[in-house]
Amino acid sequence: MWTTGSRIKILVGHYGSGKTELALNMARSIRGAGYRTALVDLDIVNPFFRSAEQGAWLDANGIRLLAPTFALTAVDIPALPAEILSVFPDKELHTVFDVGGDDAGALALGRYNRQFIENGYELIYVVNIFRPRSGSVQEIMDMMNRVSECARLKPTGLINNSNLGNLTDRKTVEEGHALLKAVSRESGLPLLADSAAVPGLLPLDDGTPGFLIDRVTKPEWMEL
Repeated sequence: MWTTGSRIKILVGHYGSGKTELALNMARSIRGAGYRTALVDLDIVNPFFRSAEQGAWLDANGIRLLAPTFALTAVDIPALPAEILSVFPDKELHTVFDVGGDDAGALALGRYNRQFIENGYELIYVVNIFRPRSGSVQEIMDMMNRVSECARLKPTGLINNSNLGNLTDRKTVEEGHALLKAVSRESGLPLLADSAAVPGLLPLDDGTPGFLIDRVTKPEWMEL
């Protein structure tokens, strides 16, 4: 479902939104449709739950990984390799960018602003309404606008990834859906999908596409 529109998709969202999980699943979905696919880990802020940790999983799924030079090391120097630039001129390559958790993380996008604008992009804001600063239309709009300003790119769509871990049920997703529809009306941005890691919850009744994801990054110590 993610093969239409721009071949360059950028996932941003506040901490705990689940954007990394979505980025991994989105890249796998695109690759599964037969397209050459890359995932760029631009999270130079948060050392936990990052795409670069899933190198073996990405390789097994035929997805190329590009990440900051010192990702997953003890060296605290966020260096972005020049190799990332290679994804832009390759018109046959679909690329998912997983960007650090808030407006500060979105600053990393600024380095590639010209390339994004020249090649086209979708900047998708991921929301879990049960995480901090994500529980109202105003909070979501404020953070989304801050991310957009720092990235110097305009958001193009929303994904409802509202969940409570293993306690997630249909009502959980429906609450997030209702709030994101309100954000959609306020912002003019489309709600592209509701996502969930629990089978049988999607799609909801209004025709919004449902995206069933696998939980790739969750460690055993976080299981309930």
